[in-house]
Amino acid sequence: MMDHQPRVIVFFDFDGTLVKGDSLWPFLIKAVGARRCLYAMAAALIVYVLTPQTTDRRTLIKAVLLEKALKGRSLKSLAPAVDRLRLWPCWLESRKALQRHADAGHHIVIASGSLDIYLESLLADVPHNALLCTEMESENGVLTGRMKNGNCVRETKAERVAATMKAFGPVDESWAYGNAPHDLPMMKLVTHAVIV
Repeated sequence: MMDHQPRVIVFFDFDGTLVKGDSLWPFLIKAVGARRCLYAMAAALIVYVLTPQTTDRRTLIKAVLLEKALKGRSLKSLAPAVDRLRLWPCWLESRKALQRHADAGHHIVIASGSLDIYLESLLADVPHNALLCTEMESENGVLTGRMKNGNCVRETKAERVAATMKAFGPVDESWAYGNAPHDLPMMKLVTHAVIV
C-alpha cells in the first residue's frame, strides 16, 4: 500500500518577501529613464491629491504611473531593460524556504503585484509552478499603459489566490509568505502564514 503524498500549495509574494525592495521603480528607470519616470510620478501624485480617500489611491497612482511611463512602448523595446533588471534582485532568506518547499514537491505559486513584463524573467531560476501578477495590456506588441486584470495586490491578490486554490483542488496544507500589511488578505486564506 502506497503512502499518501500530501497535497501542499505554497504562495510567495515577490517584492519585500523574496527580494529586498520594490521592483517596479528600478524597472521603470531602466525602461524609460529618470526624467520620464519623474514626469509620470508627478502626474500620479496630482491625481492622488485630487482623489477622495474612499478610493484605492495606491492602485490609482500605479495606474497613472504605468500609463504615463509605458503607454506606446513596444514590448520588444523593453527587452534590454528587462535584461538589465536581472542584476537588480537582492534575494532574501525566504528564497531558501521556497527551495525547501520545492525540494519537498510542493506546488509553488508566486503571487505578486509586480509586472508580467519583467517578473517571468526575474524568476527564471526560481522553482515555481505558477505565477499570479499584474499583467499589462498590449495590442500588436505595443503597451496600452493599462493593467489587464487589475492590480494584483491586497484584496485583488487574495481573490486570485482563492481562485487558484479552488482550481488546484483539495489540499492537506496551504502556506503563504508575504509582508504586512499588504499580504494579510492572502494570508487569511491559508493554514500557515509567514510574515517576512
